[in-house]
Amino acid sequence: MAASSSSSQTAKNVVLALLALWSLVSLVVIVVWGTSPDLKSSAVCRAELQEVTEKREGAKVVWSKNKVALEELLEEVREEQRRQRAETLLLLDRLNATKTTLEGCRQENVFLNRNISVLQRSEEQLQQTEVNLTAHISLQEDHIEALQQNLTEVVHQTESCSSLRVAADSQMLAAQSQTRACESRQQYLQKQLLKCKDVNSGAPPETQQQEDPPSPSSSSSLSGLPVLVLLVCSALTLMT
Repeated sequence: MAASSSSSQTAKNVVLALLALWSLVSLVVIVVWGTSPDLKSSAVCRAELQEVTEKREGAKVVWSKNKVALEELLEEVREEQRRQRAETLLLLDRLNATKTTLEGCRQENVFLNRNISVLQRSEEQLQQTEVNLTAHISLQEDHIEALQQNLTEVVHQTESCSSLRVAADSQMLAAQSQTRACESRQQYLQKQLLKCKDVNSGAPPETQQQEDPPSPSSSSSLSGLPVLVLLVCSALTLMT
């Protein structure tokens, strides 16, 4: 900007120097023309002088107009330079803002790339976890299937044991009924035995000798009674 202003000032000075030089040359020509020993008449000289004066005045007017035009042009150039300087400053500010924005975007990209890397590692870990969980679920399903099979077998065994227990209970009830029947029969036989003992003890000796001996069936019944009692006790022991 300073170099452009200096060049404009130099151009203005050169133009002004040229105009001054041209005016000075014109004056010198007029003076030399007026003092030269020429045979022209004074009227011609005055006419020429008038013409030269008019030309000089015209040149002054033109020079003034050119000077004003050059000053206006110079002012326009300066105004344009100021406008361009302001635009340049504005562009510099925008450029700095853009640089700042780009730096922020670059840092954000770095942060996003780090996040992407972390997410990728997390995704890999989740995939591995999914594979592990799938394998674990498969093992659990196999274990559940085995447990279901075991449960089914246990249910069947339980049903079998229940059936056996029902059968054992039925047999125990039957044995208890038989035991009670045997006990009742034993009590009855004991009473009969006592009665027989009482009758035998109260009769006279002659009568006892004359009586017929007991029948083989009665003696066999009395002798088999202890055996029956022993069998009943053994059955009760086995059931309990």
